[in-house]
Amino acid sequence: MTAATPGQPIGSSSKTSPQRPRAVRSVVPARLDRLPWARFHWLIVVGLGVSWILDGLEIQIVSQAGFKDSLGLTNADVGALGSVYLVGQVVGALFFGRITDRIGRRKIFMLTLAIYLVGSGLAGLSWNFWVLAAFRFVAGVGIGGEYSAINSAIDELIPSHYRGRVDIAINGTYWGGAAIGAAANLYLLSDAVPKSVGWRIGFFIGPLLGLLIIGLRRHIPESPRWQMTHGHAEEAERTLDDIEERVRNDGHELPEVDDKKAIKIVPQKWIPFGQLFGIFFSTYPRRTILGISLMATQAFLYNAIFFSYALVLEHFFKVSSAHTSYYFLPFAFGNLLGPLLLGPLFDTIGRRVMITGTYTLSGVLLAISAYLFQAGSLNATTQTILWCIIFFFASAGASSAYLTVSEIFPLELRGQAIAVFFSIAQICGAIATSLYGHLIGGANNANPPRGPLTVGYYLGAGVMIFGGIVAFFLAINAERRSLEDIADPLTKASDELEEVA
Repeated sequence: MTAATPGQPIGSSSKTSPQRPRAVRSVVPARLDRLPWARFHWLIVVGLGVSWILDGLEIQIVSQAGFKDSLGLTNADVGALGSVYLVGQVVGALFFGRITDRIGRRKIFMLTLAIYLVGSGLAGLSWNFWVLAAFRFVAGVGIGGEYSAINSAIDELIPSHYRGRVDIAINGTYWGGAAIGAAANLYLLSDAVPKSVGWRIGFFIGPLLGLLIIGLRRHIPESPRWQMTHGHAEEAERTLDDIEERVRNDGHELPEVDDKKAIKIVPQKWIPFGQLFGIFFSTYPRRTILGISLMATQAFLYNAIFFSYALVLEHFFKVSSAHTSYYFLPFAFGNLLGPLLLGPLFDTIGRRVMITGTYTLSGVLLAISAYLFQAGSLNATTQTILWCIIFFFASAGASSAYLTVSEIFPLELRGQAIAVFFSIAQICGAIATSLYGHLIGGANNANPPRGPLTVGYYLGAGVMIFGGIVAFFLAINAERRSLEDIADPLTKASDELEEVA
């Protein structure tokens, strides 16, 4: 790659510039990756990881539609609100993904959390469908922006030895939020709380958690990696000095920096939008296929099962709608435990083996459960147990999809890469939600047919197994490797370039 003159967009020709490109030699990645685990890293986990908890909480609070009767909404209106939130997430991810790569991680993860707080909080004050839809869209924009900025910051701040388990665990905490939402709904939507009040309180839970976290985020620095590649070398050094001082204050001794791991960078400010497609489909086509496959297949499976979960319990197992949360809680905990317990294996056994294994095993188990479902061998309890086992593995696999797309592309477009693949996943998820809704749609008689939904379960199983096969052939062995070793920064200078004195 020909290095551009500082200040030029990456990919533009340096021949038109009268200045010779000058490189900056940096050990920023090496300094970050050799750090031992310290309280600073727990600050990153708690301060940034709350985003997924908030998203899971939002989805669960809204999925039970406690506001339906209070606002006089139809089933179609409730479905439309879910779509509005989804569209908001896609818009937020694409917009803020582009911006975070240009102006930094910290500014965006502070802004997007504020947007979410406003959107979700005001949703609790809604008085009709259109007002609620507008605030749901705003909340979705905030959460979508969080996905881009937060995943970027986490990967760039966490040492390479821990990156896999941390990223997977944080993505898995979505289900912790869903469990909180389900538990809250058991009380808020019961007769103990007025129907016109309970759902409004539910919308305030997320903003209250967010207000507690926004103070923590003030102590999280900008990514030194981002500063290094965007012409802020001195700021990157100061940021790293502060991080290292925090680690030393915890009683840790820091190992010497391996000078051989230094890289040369020609700092740039931005990447032309059109160059993204060349990087995805020309420079890294195999990685692009991998990212699309993993994100699309896990989203298809999750939306297929998650959004039809209550309907299956009600129509096929005769569980009352008021009691579905009791079955959802163990399902949520199974999804949470998978990433927490299996996450470390992605850093030890490795990405390829674990991604292939979790995708394939969850697909095979779903196919077995589909057979038992069709045979009428399951009741509500045994069906829930099977789903817990299936999604113990599927949740770790799904979280690894987010990890994959956030670490296999160059640093300068990390936020945009996450946004693009996240948007693809959301579209596939929306297709699955609609499809499985239709498969259950005819289940209104006393003995609803199981055949259509069984076929849908086999389809979901096949989709996950396909994702596992793609991972077997295309997954990147990124475990314990520096981000700069996995994908060269676009700003990486050629060896012959003169360094800045």
